[in-house]
Amino acid sequence: MSPVGQRRQFSRRVLTRLKSKPTIDAIFQYHARTVAWLAALGGRIALGRRGERAAERHLRRNGYRIVARNFRAAGAEIDLVAMDGEILVFVEVKTRRSRAAGAPEEAVDERKQTRMRRAAEVFARRYRADEIEMRFDIIAVDASGKRLEIELLRNVF
Repeated sequence: MSPVGQRRQFSRRVLTRLKSKPTIDAIFQYHARTVAWLAALGGRIALGRRGERAAERHLRRNGYRIVARNFRAAGAEIDLVAMDGEILVFVEVKTRRSRAAGAPEEAVDERKQTRMRRAAEVFARRYRADEIEMRFDIIAVDASGKRLEIELLRNVF
């Protein structure tokens, strides 16, 4: 379940309790959990942004030209859209602190790939890039050490 889904489920449960038993303790407990949840979410967002910035620098160093960042369409977000010579590249950046949950590139499952394809089609139509060759890359960022380790996987799907 996504963090937003978890938050909604938690809110419904707590608000139900508040309606039936509105006490100061219940309200304080709800507030404390909300603050803790937001703090944890903020850490993940900061890590993701750090990984995206590092990925962008890596692509530029390798001769890519960044066309768009965080393009949203068709229920998906494409982290980076770039040109590699004459090829339009849609890049998904996955950053992980550890490999406990698996490798970063493993997080791009069939569902994510389908959404990215739909968003890429919208991008191509919107910017009249239908005739340009396209590909999908993944950048896996490992943030477990002091330095970020970046791996570019080309034409993954």
